[in-house]
Amino acid sequence: MSNDTPYASLTPDLVLDAVAACGLWPDGRLLALNSYENRVWQVGLEDASPVIAKFYRPGRWSDAAIVEEHRFAQELADAELPAVAPLAFDGQTLLRHDGFRYALTPRRGGRAPELEALDQLQWLGRLIARMHVVGARAPFVHRGRLDRVTMVQQPMQAVLDSLLLPISLQTNYRAAASRLDGAIAARLEALGPLRQLRLHGDCHPGNVLWTDAGPHFVDFDDARTGPAVQDLWMLAGDERAMKAVLEGYQQFRDFDHAELALIPALRAMRQLHYAGWIAARWHDPAFPAAFPFAAESRWWEQHIADLHELADELE
Repeated sequence: MSNDTPYASLTPDLVLDAVAACGLWPDGRLLALNSYENRVWQVGLEDASPVIAKFYRPGRWSDAAIVEEHRFAQELADAELPAVAPLAFDGQTLLRHDGFRYALTPRRGGRAPELEALDQLQWLGRLIARMHVVGARAPFVHRGRLDRVTMVQQPMQAVLDSLLLPISLQTNYRAAASRLDGAIAARLEALGPLRQLRLHGDCHPGNVLWTDAGPHFVDFDDARTGPAVQDLWMLAGDERAMKAVLEGYQQFRDFDHAELALIPALRAMRQLHYAGWIAARWHDPAFPAAFPFAAESRWWEQHIADLHELADELE
């Protein structure tokens, strides 16, 4: 398995064989789902509901970190929270087949939440607060933290090491990213220590599915340690929405309003990390196809301008 093409041997037949190895009976129906970091398939079963098969990107997480993700999702499900936890086979949730690590989960359908609806925002706030009550019970041991190393410095180096960034823009990019890193560091220092807990970590609208019974959370692949506001800000696009989310949240858990000052820094970290993520994964054939704009100078010129604008906001 090549690091340059980590999924080259992940054929539809291999996916079906991996599911069959768990004692299930695939009916041959496969649907590739939208995922770039991992590879995710919906697999139809004979006389049973489909399952979701997620094949983990080689080398990204340790086995211990993946198992910790699975246990967190199960802990949430055991607390009667609408989180989708992996299925266990012979007591194991982290499975292996033909060199790949994978997990199977039940399929849970749904639609995107209506983030303009105050009642839905309040509902999400209540659920996230309950998730955080569970997340605060114990720390992660093997998973990462939401910090400048993982969200700023490593992605910045990935961009500088990549052939994507035009040579003519390297100095400008380094200056913009370093300036933004300094502004983020200053904001974090000004706020001082904040409570840290286990988070979903990537709680954007695409990872919340809504049904007639309400919302449920999917994809805990980015679960990590960080401040509570990380799981709130991507669902609240403006002050009105954040007020509604917090009204729901504070019914179940106290919220430190000082964390709201973190949102510009978190937004900046996510934007800088996004470019670094694309640069680091460019060798994967799925990335040039999905993000062709990243091969154009004008996109990097705009990215550099955006970094300066984010630094202006923080400073």
